[in-house]
Amino acid sequence: MQLFTFGINHQTAPLSIREQVAFHAERMEEALRDLTTHTPVKEAAILSTCNRTEVYCNTNQGEVALDWLARYHQLKRSVIQPYLYALPQAEAARHAFRVASGLDSMVLGETQILGQMRQAVKTAEHAGTLGMLLHKLFQRTFAVAKEVRTTTEIGASSVSMAAAAVRLAERIFPSIAEQNVLFIGAGEMIDLCATHFAARHPKHILVANRTEERAHQLADRYNGSAIALADLPEHLANYDIVVTCTASPLPILGKGMVERALKARRHRPIFMVDLAVPRDIETEVAELADVFLYTVDDLGEVVKQGMDNRQAHVGQAEAIIEARVETFVHWMETREMVPTIRGLRDHAERYRRHELERAQKMLARGDDPHEVIDVLSRALTNKFLHLPTHALSHAGDSERQELAALLARLYSLHHE
Repeated sequence: MQLFTFGINHQTAPLSIREQVAFHAERMEEALRDLTTHTPVKEAAILSTCNRTEVYCNTNQGEVALDWLARYHQLKRSVIQPYLYALPQAEAARHAFRVASGLDSMVLGETQILGQMRQAVKTAEHAGTLGMLLHKLFQRTFAVAKEVRTTTEIGASSVSMAAAAVRLAERIFPSIAEQNVLFIGAGEMIDLCATHFAARHPKHILVANRTEERAHQLADRYNGSAIALADLPEHLANYDIVVTCTASPLPILGKGMVERALKARRHRPIFMVDLAVPRDIETEVAELADVFLYTVDDLGEVVKQGMDNRQAHVGQAEAIIEARVETFVHWMETREMVPTIRGLRDHAERYRRHELERAQKMLARGDDPHEVIDVLSRALTNKFLHLPTHALSHAGDSERQELAALLARLYSLHHE
């Protein structure tokens, strides 16, 4: 068994390189079968995300597997070579444990990678490329990730703008499930925030965007509704939480518009998050008594605090991983002895069958059973001891003491 992991990630390669070796989900099984069919790779699983492409495999010819990655993506090996990492045996296991635990992620302690790894394993299972070694590796990997996340606080604090926005909103409102949420804009940041807020099951989600079609596309994913940006003034009063992030050069929400909304709400508070640069909400809005306004810098402080908290637990997580790597490596080394153990047992079984047949013949011709048992036991003893005795008797001077010590250990011999 030769565990081997190789790939590139956000730490070793820019996006322009990562996107060239990414595997599309619909072609993943085809790629796995191609790797295990056309190379000396016995088992394989591929983890491909926006931040990393990694291949976990069972092979003693790692260079061939590396060549396959370049060839499959129709690249020259030299194009990706500077960005590749290749990890054998214990290093490969340690890497898998760290990735699943969120220690190798762009955002320390993030949990999304664990789900992505589980999906990679399911895909490999379905493709028929997951054997004993990788099955055991990932079984241990998920167990280690669970241990790290339950015994440390590596993932306890908010470390993204979206997560920080939700955390701050939960300081204002006892339950987001009781609130209406308005998103202004429909870009990547708003999409990410919508994912986090939708997970708290708010009463209603509304998306306002300059392009109403894009607003509908985003709103439909979260069972929400959409409006054009021009219709925002008449809807603002209905929403308790407002998250905005557009590319507008001028503020979208002015102090006057928000004042009118507060009056219509009878001064029930509004929680506002402005993630835009330049800002979408006039700075004067923060002066209103019933508005809780946070900018991208405010959330950045929350994220920084969360990162500091997580960083403090990295050492504890690394200690857990190191102990589990040692256990997994011991398992691999034990599995390497299986052929030897099996051969030893087969050798002994041949002796046993031969002497049993001989004893049965003696009994069949009427020999005394006690004598037959005595003959059988003496014959087995002599045969089992013949080879080690012969080896010791014929050992050279340089190896005799070493062999004697080994036999004493194997047979628990205690000399006077």
